[in-house]
Amino acid sequence: MNRLAAVTLSATLLSAALAPQPGRAQIAPQGKGPVDITADQLTGHNKECEAVYTGNAEALQDTSRLRANEMDFFNKKLPNPHPGANADANPTCGELDSMVADGNVFYVTPERVVKGDHAVYTADNTTIIMTGTEVVATQGKNVVTGTRLTINTTTGEATMIDERTGRGAKGRVRSVLYPQEQKPGATTPAAGTKPPAAPKTAAKSGQP
Repeated sequence: MNRLAAVTLSATLLSAALAPQPGRAQIAPQGKGPVDITADQLTGHNKECEAVYTGNAEALQDTSRLRANEMDFFNKKLPNPHPGANADANPTCGELDSMVADGNVFYVTPERVVKGDHAVYTADNTTIIMTGTEVVATQGKNVVTGTRLTINTTTGEATMIDERTGRGAKGRVRSVLYPQEQKPGATTPAAGTKPPAAPKTAAKSGQP
C-alpha cells in the first residue's frame, strides 16, 4: 500500500469514527444500554451531523431491534464554541435528534413484530412512527393492519390508524384477535391481571 493510499484510508476511518452517533436512542422499553448498529456501509456527513447506514442496516438495543435497507441518524447541531470563518464547516454535534429508516422496515420486540415501508424515530418523545401501503403489527397470533402506527418505545403504547375511513370502506384498520388458549392443568389468571394489549385504533369522528 503506497503512502497516498494509506493516508486516504486513515482519513476514511477517522471520518467514520467521528460520524454522529445515536446517543440517547431508546428503541427498547426502558432501554438505557448502548445501541449496536451494523450495516454494509457507513457514511458520515459531519457538516449535517448525519450518519447514513446503508445495506441491511440493523440497530439492536437490549432485546429490541430495528431493521431497514437504510437508516439515517441525525444529531442535534449545537452552537460552535469556536465561531469563525469556517464555523459552519465543522459544527458541534450533540445528542441524537431523530432517525429515519427506509425500505423493508421491521421493528421487533419480545412482545410484537411490526413491518412497514418507512419509519421515523424521534428521540425527544421516544416514539416511532411507521407508515406504508400496509403496516402490519403482530403479537402472538393477533394481527392488526393499517397505514400508520405510532409506538412509544418507553411505555410500549401503540396506536394504529388508516387513511381509509367510513363504514364499508375497504382497507380500514383491521384486527384479527385470537382468544387465549387455556392449556390443560393451567390455572386461570388472577383477578385484575390483563393480557398484553394489541395496538389501539384511533377513534374517528362519525364512527361508532
